[in-house]
Amino acid sequence: MRASRDSIQDRNLLGQSVEELRQLAQTLGEPAYRGAQIYHALYTERCASFAAMTSLPAALREHLAQESTIGLPRIARIHRSADGTVRYMLTLEGSGRPHGASLAGTTVETVFMPEEKRQTICLSTQAGCAVDCRFCLTATLGLIRNLTPGEILGQVLVALADNRESLKPQTNVVLMGQGEPLLNYDAVMAAMRILLDPKGMAISPKHVTLSTSGIIPGIERLAKEKVRPKLAISLNASSNPQRDRIMPINRKYPIEKLLAACRAYPLRPWEKLTFEYVLLGGFNDSPEDARRVAKLLSNLRAKVNLIPWNPGELPYRKPDPERIEAFRLILAGKGVPVFVRSSRGQDVMAACGQLALLEAAGEMTQIAPASA
Repeated sequence: MRASRDSIQDRNLLGQSVEELRQLAQTLGEPAYRGAQIYHALYTERCASFAAMTSLPAALREHLAQESTIGLPRIARIHRSADGTVRYMLTLEGSGRPHGASLAGTTVETVFMPEEKRQTICLSTQAGCAVDCRFCLTATLGLIRNLTPGEILGQVLVALADNRESLKPQTNVVLMGQGEPLLNYDAVMAAMRILLDPKGMAISPKHVTLSTSGIIPGIERLAKEKVRPKLAISLNASSNPQRDRIMPINRKYPIEKLLAACRAYPLRPWEKLTFEYVLLGGFNDSPEDARRVAKLLSNLRAKVNLIPWNPGELPYRKPDPERIEAFRLILAGKGVPVFVRSSRGQDVMAACGQLALLEAAGEMTQIAPASA
């Protein structure tokens, strides 16, 4: 039985699961397996047009082109860092579920970081952010809206397509761009199921990390998922009074409750929790802070990433290198695995905490992603 044109027009297929696409195929009067072929073409072959889906009959490709869309974000501007990092400003098509075409024109940022043997893509899960961390420029935007599953996946597809001539064998994905992923839980997890599906985009769960400011109900939901990314907690303070000042969410989910949720979190055999700690010069980078952090994380299978604060129009300063090293040595001496993560792309405002739709010296582009 065929659906009417009105019921399927402007349908964005990007972000739909294999089950949804199988149902769509049947709605169009096709066998269900055609939906699985569309799924493979979208996510494994990364086809950006229906014409490129050569596994489908020509008549079906034409029908899909008339009745549906592949709502990839459009590259509005590219900012290239001296260290090779690329910050994309992407305009969202807005044709995906659940909100409809009224969402068109929203802009988000995605960061592509090439390395010797891999590339890392930093995704946004919301346009703006409502969590209001005081050291993060994204907080100055407020929350504009949640992104759809297709808009989250589309960032990966656009970044991979734009860099397809130089891709390395391994792709890492971090949900650390604009937004709090666990406040857009359903859309984020719908995207993750496709991203992590061996028959979808086939990125290993070992190479995908979701970072949260500490939304406990979301952590508890994530713990029950059969397929999920790794979990990172943005800690950034060694006590509740300190964390209250820079992360208002701590008043709702204080450190002791957050760490209780972390201790209850079921880690896979190969997995550690990651705790991110942004070092703010003269605020949370003292030896006493380091000792308190080590005590907080005792009895947890965890590692700590120390992130020196990145410059921005906010009343904080970078920590001194000596303070960073002293902090690291104290944690290491207490048996806590610890790493200093120097953020890339600072010169084009692409580093951690700098994504606020700010302009920098860059280049305009009209690149249309093609199938890789």
